[in-house]
Amino acid sequence: MKKLTFLFLSLLACCLAFQSCSHTRTYAEMLDDEKVAIKNFIKDNGINVISQSEFYANDSTTDTLKNEYVQLASGVYMQIVDKGSTNPADTVKKNDAVLVRFMEYDIMGKDTTLSNIDDPQIVDEFNYTVTSSSIAGIFTQGYMLSYYSSSAVPAGWLVPLAYVRDKAHVKLIVPSKMGHNTAMQYVYPYFYDIRKYQIYR
Repeated sequence: MKKLTFLFLSLLACCLAFQSCSHTRTYAEMLDDEKVAIKNFIKDNGINVISQSEFYANDSTTDTLKNEYVQLASGVYMQIVDKGSTNPADTVKKNDAVLVRFMEYDIMGKDTTLSNIDDPQIVDEFNYTVTSSSIAGIFTQGYMLSYYSSSAVPAGWLVPLAYVRDKAHVKLIVPSKMGHNTAMQYVYPYFYDIRKYQIYR
């Protein structure tokens, strides 16, 4: 009887282990899900994706009337709604503080996650840093810092800074590899409407 009980419990443990393994998705499968979610988001929102060569041929601009987004080498899709200042010198520089008004939308969950657009009391701020090999942003205040408990600015947020100036407005589709820690952990893409990059010196 003891042997039968042991055999039954062993089989039950194996079945449970197999079942839990069958529900675990591989990273490759999650990347496939992410690609499908981004593709569907682009289709559902009538986005017209242009190449980088088209983007550069158009003086690094996107036509908002055609709902154009450029797909960059980083995997980020970007629409420049407004380049910002007309002064060519008004670009972000090493050690600048950047104030941001934004809305974050979870593409997989189909839900707005965060927004400071309608909150006059809160603005997200990060310090822009440059080294010989990389650029980075460090949050010093705001919703992103408190909600995600991380000071690291999503790499996707920094991509537009090479193309815009003070007080620019951009829209972004940011794949998980260019997102915040939670995006990378769960392989979730996010859409951002960044209403203002305000450079503060």
